[in-house]
Amino acid sequence: MEFLTNVFAQAQQWLFEAVVQPLMFALGLASLLEDGYDATGWLLVGLLQIAVLLAVIGPLQRWRPVEPVQDRAAIRVDIAYTLLHRLGLFRVGLFFLAQPLFDAWFGMLRVHGLSTFHLDEVWPGVTDQPLLSLLLYLLAFDFLEYWIHRAQHQWNWWWQLHALHHSQRQMTMWSDNRNHLLDSLLHDCIVVVVAQLIGIAPGQFVAVVAIMQLSENFQHANLRLWFGRVGERLWVSPRFHRRHHSIGIGHEVVDPDGRRRLGSRNFGVLLPWWDMLFRTADFTLRYDPTGIRDQVEPDAAGRVRDYGRGFWAQQWLGLKRLLGRG
Repeated sequence: MEFLTNVFAQAQQWLFEAVVQPLMFALGLASLLEDGYDATGWLLVGLLQIAVLLAVIGPLQRWRPVEPVQDRAAIRVDIAYTLLHRLGLFRVGLFFLAQPLFDAWFGMLRVHGLSTFHLDEVWPGVTDQPLLSLLLYLLAFDFLEYWIHRAQHQWNWWWQLHALHHSQRQMTMWSDNRNHLLDSLLHDCIVVVVAQLIGIAPGQFVAVVAIMQLSENFQHANLRLWFGRVGERLWVSPRFHRRHHSIGIGHEVVDPDGRRRLGSRNFGVLLPWWDMLFRTADFTLRYDPTGIRDQVEPDAAGRVRDYGRGFWAQQWLGLKRLLGRG
C-alpha cells in the first residue's frame, strides 16, 4: 500500500512539473498552483482509469457481450461524458462554482467552534490503520451512494434529470458518466460535503472515488457475467446492475393494484448489502433490454419520449423535463 502511494505521488509530481505547472504559468494562474497540484492528482487517476477501461474491461466486453453493438454513435457520446468527468474538466467547474461556498461554510463552522467528525478515529489504533481506514470510508460512502441513488429514482424532479442516465439503450463500460450536468453537480456536492463532515483525508478520498468509479464502469459493461449465488451477494456484478437499467424495472415499481410509480431495484454501487437490508435487491438471473418505458411504448397520442442523441440535446431536454415542459 505504501509503495503504491509513493509511486502515485512521484507520478503526480512529475506530471505537475512537466505539464500542468508550465500550462498554469502560461495562463496566468500561478496563484492557484496548490489547487493545480491537487487537480493533477485527479487527472492522473482519470488517466489510469481510462487505461484500465481500455486494457481490461474493454476486452471483457468483447469476450462475452450481452448484446451486439448496434449504436456506436450513442457510445461515442458516452465516451465524451467519461472524458469530461474523468479528466477533471467537470471537477474544475465544480471547484470554481461550489468550492468557495464549501470553504466559507466550513470556515464559519470552525469559527463557531464546531469541528468536523473523523470517522477513522472511532477506534484509535485500529480504525486509523491505512487499509482498515480505507475500507471503513468505502463502506460509508457506499451507504451514502445507495441513498443518493434511491432519491434520484423516487423524487420526481430529480428523476427528470437522472432519467438521462437510464435512457441509454446500448449499455457499455462508458455509460456510467452519462448524466445530466445538474444531476452530477448535485450528487458531487453532497459527496463533498459528507467527505468534509466525516473527515476523510484528501488522498483517501481520491482512492475511494477512484475505486467506486472503476467498479461502476465494470457494472455498466456490456458483459454477460454474474458472480454466482454467493458472489452476487458480496459485490455488485454487471448482471445485478443491468437489472437496475432494465426497461420497466430500472425506473418504476408496480403496485399490487397494477399502478406504476417511480422506484427501482438494485441501487447499490459497490455492495448489494444495502439493497438486501432495505429490500430493494433483485437477484433474478436475466439480461433484459435497457432503457425507459416511455422510449419504446407510445403514449395515448402515439408518441415516445425523446431523450436526445447528442450531448447538448440531452442536456437541454433534461432541463425541459425538470421544468415540466419535456
